[in-house]
Amino acid sequence: MDIIKIVGIGIIAVIIITIIKQYKPEFAIYVSIIAGIIIFFMVFDGLAGIINLINELTTKANINSEFIKILLKITGIAFLAEFAVQICNDLGESALANKVDLGGKVIIISLSIPILSSLIESVTTILP
Repeated sequence: MDIIKIVGIGIIAVIIITIIKQYKPEFAIYVSIIAGIIIFFMVFDGLAGIINLINELTTKANINSEFIKILLKITGIAFLAEFAVQICNDLGESALANKVDLGGKVIIISLSIPILSSLIESVTTILP
C-alpha cells in the first residue's frame, strides 16, 4: 500500500529532521524538501491513472475534452501551489507563502475563464 510508504517516509523524515536540528538546523529544511518531493512523485504516479480514467470517461460521455484539460491543469496548479506554500511555511516565510498562494489563485481564475464564459453562454441560451 502506497499510504504506508508515504507515512513511513514522513515519519523517517521527521525523525531525521529532529536529529539534524540539534546539530545543523539549516540542513533540516533540505531533508523536509527532499521528503516532500519524494512523496509528491509517489502521489504523482497514482494521479496518472486517475487522469487516464477521466479521459476515458469524457470520451465515452462525449464531454468537451478542452474543459477537462483545463480542470486537470487547475487541479495540478492547486497541488503545486499548496506544496510550495507548505515549503514556504516550513521555512518560516509566511509572507512569501501568501504571495505564492495568491499567485496560484490568480492563475486558476485566469484558466477558468473559458469554462465560466461557456457556462454563462449556456445559461443565457436557456433563459428567455
